[in-house]
Amino acid sequence: MTDKKKTGLELLREPFPANQISKLPKPTTAQTDAVKRDFKAGIRCKLCGAWHHPDAIHLDYVGHAALTDRLLDCDPNWNWEPVTMDLENGRPKFDPLGGMWIKLTVCNATRLGYGHAGDKKGGDAIKEVIGDALRNAAMRFGAALDLWHKGELHVEDDDGNRAAENKPDSQADRVGASNAKQPLDITADLEKIKTITDVDELDAYYKAVRETTPELVKIPDFIDACKAQKALIVATSKGDTYNATI
Repeated sequence: MTDKKKTGLELLREPFPANQISKLPKPTTAQTDAVKRDFKAGIRCKLCGAWHHPDAIHLDYVGHAALTDRLLDCDPNWNWEPVTMDLENGRPKFDPLGGMWIKLTVCNATRLGYGHAGDKKGGDAIKEVIGDALRNAAMRFGAALDLWHKGELHVEDDDGNRAAENKPDSQADRVGASNAKQPLDITADLEKIKTITDVDELDAYYKAVRETTPELVKIPDFIDACKAQKALIVATSKGDTYNATI
């Protein structure tokens, strides 16, 4: 009997085949500085094709094209949108760090994601931000989750069935894991709130979190941080009226 073909969000969680997994070099700061000082200290890597320090490690990742192909297989009508828009210029709004929060919708379910291009500049950096944000948001749905996790994500129980490890996945990068059984670690969220310098952007961020991770907006520390940041933004602006109701 042939197994039923997986579709929708169930398909999104399927592991990616080896031919769709790429290698990303992750040199240390010291290694990067060494190559900057002396170009010949680097090598043309046969594994990833990039020029970097010979001792740099590599991480497995799924590229933009492979992820897009999987999203289309899961839901031809999938879509993403920025959490905040630059209404004056009619384009997505980046945060003070150069990153962007997005909402990814697949099969009528929505998750938050964040993308950043590191030190890259220009048009390539914008594309890098979008691709990074899509991978980050898709991870909330379980896409390439085994590549994000640094150990065995599942183990076999005594009956031979696959069971999740007791150790939770890293929570420092979590915003939209609404089905997590472990208490939410909101450290990253509190740091994100501190970077927002616009009232409308803060309101949009709060609303997006409320839609995708409703349990997060019930945490007093998260609510207090939003209110405090809103008060700070208003206090440093002219002509605005402070409204403590997020």
